[in-house]
Amino acid sequence: MTNLGDGVATIAWAWTASLLTREPLLIASIAIALRLPWALFAVPAGIIADRVDRRSLILWMDVLRGSAFGAAAMLLCLAAPFAAPPDAGVSSPIVFGFLALSALTVGTAEVFRDNAAQTMLPALVPHDRLESANGKLWSAELVGNALLGPPLGAALIAVALSMPFAFNAGLYGLAAATVAAITGSYRAAMRDTRDWRRELSEGFSFLQEAQLLRLLAWLTGAWNLFFQMVMIALILHVQDSLGLSPTSYGLVLATGAIGGIVGGLVADRIVRKLGPSATAQWMLLASAPAFAGIALAPGPLSLAAVLAFFEFTGLVWNAVSVSTRQRTIPNDLLGRVNSIYRLVAWGMMPVGLLLSGLIVRLADGPMPHQTALKAPFWVAAIGVLLVAIYGWRPLGRLLPRSAG
Repeated sequence: MTNLGDGVATIAWAWTASLLTREPLLIASIAIALRLPWALFAVPAGIIADRVDRRSLILWMDVLRGSAFGAAAMLLCLAAPFAAPPDAGVSSPIVFGFLALSALTVGTAEVFRDNAAQTMLPALVPHDRLESANGKLWSAELVGNALLGPPLGAALIAVALSMPFAFNAGLYGLAAATVAAITGSYRAAMRDTRDWRRELSEGFSFLQEAQLLRLLAWLTGAWNLFFQMVMIALILHVQDSLGLSPTSYGLVLATGAIGGIVGGLVADRIVRKLGPSATAQWMLLASAPAFAGIALAPGPLSLAAVLAFFEFTGLVWNAVSVSTRQRTIPNDLLGRVNSIYRLVAWGMMPVGLLLSGLIVRLADGPMPHQTALKAPFWVAAIGVLLVAIYGWRPLGRLLPRSAG
């Protein structure tokens, strides 16, 4: 349910921002507000996840996210209709500022919620089945996040701009009620005393000594930087270059998600066939032609096919990297080490979002507008190729060559 809400929000945040301004950097700032909390709160989220019941933390963060969406829906309902968006600046600073604040609140709650959820999974699943469990979980998430969510978000926008936000408010409330019904305790082993400095030092020390985890964190962080660079540029590209409506854009994202759903379902078999090391190597390398393919796709069908390939490789990579992390880190350290890992891996996202807007702004003028919109795709393709080359040998050396 929460990933269905995330999918609805994927198109709602950016599309709403684009109706208030046509400035790429300002549009990117809403996405930055969603991702910046990973850099600010990932470490505290890990300490808290190791101190409290992880199920309760998930519940209350979903309540907070639902409240933020509800407040945004109310404001958009009262403020509509908007004036035409200017090329520079925003048509309604108050609405834009509140939209950014709502995004920051949702992003902050997501940091605490997702870290707790990822650390809770190994308590439910045998360690030798983590690849299969993670793959199936992400496939189910993608059904909501990318297959059903974006088209539904586009349809709700067509009714009223406030509708996707109101829908999410109800959906997150329902999700919180569902989590409240889960029985059992999901608290890590309790300490006699609590000292956040010592707890944090233990997490950093574990990650510092785990060479494989450090490698995976930095590779994932670099990949996320380029991924965010592509995704924020994509919305202007499909509007201005391909002329897609919100509904058509949602359908493109949904079609692309089918590749990720398939990848999640077969990830365990691929890992068992190729081994974790070869799987990680090839899935990382495959992102380079995928990013280039986004720039070269002449229409919505070809773009959807490229995104399907891209989503497939990303989900299989995650099956290796996340399962390795969950299997390697002890339960009483899992929240802290996982959060520090994600600080590196996800903390680069705001940088990618900022670079995307800057690249388009700098290229627009020296280059034709349509070419400038594609510049982030080419930068990302070259960047992730260099990342894959850098990580090829260490991945082959540190990850097991066979599963099991």
